[in-house]
Amino acid sequence: MKLAVWNLEWLNDMVTTDGDGRPVLKPGDARVRGPKPPWQSENPTVAQRSALIAGGLADLDADLIVVVEGPNLTGELQAIFDALAPGDWVCHVQRSRYQSRPGPDGRRLGSAQCVGLALRIDRGVFADPPVTLWDSEDPAAGRVHDASEPFFLDVEENGIFEWFRYERRPLYAEIHPASGPRFRLMGLHLKSKGIFQAYEWSKWWQLADANRRRLLAQCRHIRTHFLDPYLTDPATAGIPLVVCGDINDGPGFDTSEMRLLASGVETLMGSVWKPKLTLGNALYDSLPQKDQDAMDFSDLGTTRFPDPIFNDTHHRVWIDHILYSRNAPAGWVDEAMIPRHTADGTEYWKISDHFPVTARIALSPAIT
Repeated sequence: MKLAVWNLEWLNDMVTTDGDGRPVLKPGDARVRGPKPPWQSENPTVAQRSALIAGGLADLDADLIVVVEGPNLTGELQAIFDALAPGDWVCHVQRSRYQSRPGPDGRRLGSAQCVGLALRIDRGVFADPPVTLWDSEDPAAGRVHDASEPFFLDVEENGIFEWFRYERRPLYAEIHPASGPRFRLMGLHLKSKGIFQAYEWSKWWQLADANRRRLLAQCRHIRTHFLDPYLTDPATAGIPLVVCGDINDGPGFDTSEMRLLASGVETLMGSVWKPKLTLGNALYDSLPQKDQDAMDFSDLGTTRFPDPIFNDTHHRVWIDHILYSRNAPAGWVDEAMIPRHTADGTEYWKISDHFPVTARIALSPAIT
């Protein structure tokens, strides 16, 4: 099956409810948040965004899509796919309500731009039912709930514990192919480390390091409280796992990471001291050998953003990933790529501020 991971940028702004309270797309002439290409001085209309998104979804032709920055409710994502995507789909959104502050008096607030899942069910790729879902907001979900609750962590191992929370709870599901074994999937959208305004240098460093500590804490917490137990518990150690989404971090050390001596996505992928518990990276696998040897990731940019100081300067970074467990035969996740434009020539950055990432999932029936 073909898996796609795509941050669709403010998809939750596309929907409203009709007179009967059912989720529907907003009127076609309504202005909504979304990409602002150079030829457009205002936010796009729903009709404009709908046409672009529909073209992108048709061109991806995926069987399974992890939607980042999706709407807030399952019915809203279902309404979008029913209206814009070819075929028949089953959708789910992981709601994100969280403590707003430490302590027993902390209120629980809702978060927008949630992580969603869409499975195309009209091509015989999936069994019936196609998916088992765990609500990471529900304590009954067990390990995934516990790992996505707010937590304290001594990030710098200096005896000072800081409090962290996930702005969007992880999506967690088991996928049931029509043929071949099941596998599980975790969809992530971790807090952005980007700083998109110009600041005096000392202020910039303060914000950069604070953002970095928060993202590192989230990656470390998922690794130690979910991934390591998942990959060692006999109940799950034999079930292949995909971890994907907008991690908001790429491999290697950027300037702030050098100060903190840690990389978020590499922390998530695991330790060289426990190689069997590490996760592979499908886009890294897709690089030519010379680029792997040189650790040259310049062709793997998945989003672009304007420089906060220099006009007409954009940066491309690799922050969207498809990671996979090593408890299945090599190549079970492969053919990863970053589509740059649709078949009719529409560039994906005109549809969203992120490019999609795709890969092929192929598991032998011998895996149980």
